[in-house]
Amino acid sequence: MKPVWVAVGVIYDPKQGYFICRRATHQHQGGKWEFPGGKVELEETVQQALQRELQEEIGINVTTAEPLLVIEHNYSDKSVKLDVWLVTEFTGKAQSLEGLENRWVQFNELSQLDFPDANRPIIAVLSKRTEGLI
Repeated sequence: MKPVWVAVGVIYDPKQGYFICRRATHQHQGGKWEFPGGKVELEETVQQALQRELQEEIGINVTTAEPLLVIEHNYSDKSVKLDVWLVTEFTGKAQSLEGLENRWVQFNELSQLDFPDANRPIIAVLSKRTEGLI
């Protein structure tokens, strides 16, 4: 099964924390929290997909982002390849333009929320960054 390639933005603001959205109930892994992003289209780089998806979904323009990690995960019905970027500077106000529940959370809240299994390594890497290990 060929994985769905997804550009994921971990949007971080020192004052507000991390921006997350709840997946629509009809989507794969619906009702769970996620870091925003979307599919990388043909003829598109992951950076272009990240910029496009975050602009379309939450109304921000990325000005500074760095690669965080790449995750390949197999669910029983789908495989995903998450190309995860840490977004530390952007213009615009992060908000769901698709009517999804969204909020800013502090790092310690992330582990208490229900994320898709493929997102767990993101939280683990953020934990290491928070503790100054990487």
